[in-house]
Amino acid sequence: MSIYKQFPVADLNKNHLQKVQSLEKELRQELGENIVLIAYDEENRQEA
Repeated sequence: MSIYKQFPVADLNKNHLQKVQSLEKELRQELGENIVLIAYDEENRQEA
């Protein structure tokens, strides 16, 4: 099963996407590591 079916990407508006990206940047600076946050749509998630 495709990873995209198991964890479908959340449909975020521009404002919410910017908030996620801002938090990623903040965490990168604090931790000194490459941090990537992933938003998925749990309601449309299909079990493997």
